[in-house]
Amino acid sequence: MADPIHQFEITKIATLGHIGGHEIAFTNSALFMAITVVGIWALLMGGSTRRALVPGRLQSIAELSYEFVANTIESTAGKEGMKFFPLVFTLFMFILVANIIGLIPYTFTVTSHIIITAALALLVFITVLVYGFYKNGLGFFRLFVPQGIPIYILPLIVFIEVLSFLSRPISHSVRLFANMLAGHITLKVFASFITLLGGLGIFGIFGATLPLILVVALTALELLVAFLQAYVFAILTCIYLNDAIHPGH
Repeated sequence: MADPIHQFEITKIATLGHIGGHEIAFTNSALFMAITVVGIWALLMGGSTRRALVPGRLQSIAELSYEFVANTIESTAGKEGMKFFPLVFTLFMFILVANIIGLIPYTFTVTSHIIITAALALLVFITVLVYGFYKNGLGFFRLFVPQGIPIYILPLIVFIEVLSFLSRPISHSVRLFANMLAGHITLKVFASFITLLGGLGIFGIFGATLPLILVVALTALELLVAFLQAYVFAILTCIYLNDAIHPGH
């Protein structure tokens, strides 16, 4: 059976230089992140070049993506949250396209590595902190003091709120990483069953039919998960940004 973990291995493509005795390498992860960025650029540029009254496929996808993210931000963080549209739209499109590219055989899924998802989650977390204190000053601490809480349990509630706030980058990053990792491992395992059973002769071919059906179904499910995880990451970002804009409960 093929190793289901091998697909997540980061390999060096070229050495770019050395800093402080550490090698700076261009890896397969960096390559597919670059492909993701170029793919998004091509989609948006191709969709906005003609600006036809009757949109074509690329223009429709670009416009639907824009409207979907804009509506998500406005319904979650209000009109004031639209100032963060570039951030949320970039995160949504990067995660979505990276997830979809990772479903293509012999490609690399960058969102299956915790270092990538953690970097994106920390970007959101730091943005919330910086803007929260910039806009509200010390009033940002109202986020940790819900209104109407009896004074005798207020310290416990504040502790829970602070702990919940500090754990946001962990849950934000692990959710995306774990879903992509588990999904791709499952696909690889069932795909291995197809080749193993298929090599057993005529009876093996019939036995491989069920794993083949499962692989097709799981691929369709993973395509749905690719979109859902990008959406969940984006909407959680909007919710966290709303806390920075309106820290009072």
